Amino acid sequence: MEKKKVLFISQEITPYLPESEISDIGRFLPQGIQEKGKEIRTFMPRFGCVNERRNQLHEVIRLSGMNLVINDNDHPLIIKVASIQAARMQVYFIDNEDYFQRKFAVANDEGVEFDDNDERAIFFARGVLETVIKLRWSPDIIHCHGWFTGMIPLFVKKTYRNNPLFANAKIIYSIYNDQFNSPLSSSMARKIAEDGIDMNDISMLKNPTFVNYSKLAIDNSDATTKGSETINSELEEYMKASGKPLLDYQTKETLVNSSFDFYNIF
Repeated sequence: MEKKKVLFISQEITPYLPESEISDIGRFLPQGIQEKGKEIRTFMPRFGCVNERRNQLHEVIRLSGMNLVINDNDHPLIIKVASIQAARMQVYFIDNEDYFQRKFAVANDEGVEFDDNDERAIFFARGVLETVIKLRWSPDIIHCHGWFTGMIPLFVKKTYRNNPLFANAKIIYSIYNDQFNSPLSSSMARKIAEDGIDMNDISMLKNPTFVNYSKLAIDNSDATTKGSETINSELEEYMKASGKPLLDYQTKETLVNSSFDFYNIF
């Protein structure tokens, strides 16, 4: 029997970014799932605070070179890769000079969130999916971690719905206690509609708060998980009310086995 393939997409992975709830899960869950016999690919943004020299990132020329158009502007897609030797795991990085050269992740050193985080999340989502297409790798499960991955479910179900590589993929979206404070750009819906998505499908983004943005991700996912023990209460109720499979919060000790079993229900 062919191995089930799991695509992990995370906004943070340690050791490339400091340890956090998301970065720890982004590091250890893919390793654990791979060790239990599934084939994996792992992606994250190449935020400017990732030390390329220390972590030995290098560009994958055969995958780079595409331009993604966002808000009528061309943005070159650069793909880099590094290895976590102890885990026998490769991590692919989505990079772009306009969006990922600043030395912070989603907010500056004073905690002010970047005005273009909407475009950065759009670019990241499309960059991941375009790279998977170039790899000719068809995932069975797509597991998204953190709000920065929130456009992935929408794009898989709408923009890339006719691509055979994603035809049978089941999307799992994990909600964390990582919410942004200021709404994303009010023009976000218009920018996404340029990718062939009907405005009716993204009406929640007329007011792109963390809650509305996350609800849209839940709506376009096949299942959800609680990545943090405590998450936004409105989103927790929304996840339950959706009727979709839901994996409750897991400790580090139970996460791999519970996730493995959860993947196998699809």
